[in-house]
Amino acid sequence: IWPDKVVQSAAGLHAGRVGPAFAAIVRSLVREGAQAVTTTCGFLVLLQKELQAAAKVPVITSSLMLLPKLLAAQPRVGVLTISATKLGKEHLRAAGVPRERLGDVVVQGVDPKGEFATRILGNQPELDLALACADVVAAAAALKAREPSLTDVVLECTNMPPYRADVEAATGLKTWCLLDDERLFRPFRSAASGSP
Repeated sequence: IWPDKVVQSAAGLHAGRVGPAFAAIVRSLVREGAQAVTTTCGFLVLLQKELQAAAKVPVITSSLMLLPKLLAAQPRVGVLTISATKLGKEHLRAAGVPRERLGDVVVQGVDPKGEFATRILGNQPELDLALACADVVAAAAALKAREPSLTDVVLECTNMPPYRADVEAATGLKTWCLLDDERLFRPFRSAASGSP
């Protein structure tokens, strides 16, 4: 599925019948032996309940699902996203952010006309890594300038983690991404330890 079909609202995802297609793929992956399932777009958090219902293994659709745990430990948390205009409260609620804490999530998007957003959302085959990195770092710097007290930022887009060291060096923010969600790795740790 192309990025422009996923980076949108719940109504758009449901209108495009994206959920049933993804659920079928989740079931297929589990039949093939998958012990955990994830996706490659943070906006798919809107399908979290639907996809988890399709499988008995952990399904973690988005790094945004880290927000409740982070908010439990600090007053405000940042989010870097590929599209600040499309990432809304419905995404945060689907990620488990309590309604009363929605205002404590500070969202910052990359430049919508920059290399990172236009190449990825345009589903282009090539990306200038240096320019993309500069876009992500600039967005993080803008976030830190808006909210100097922030200490942590969640990288919504799964294309952002290659730049996390640059973001941390430029801003001092601790970055979080999908690979930091321990729920994805529990089945493997249990198998390695022999635990049921």
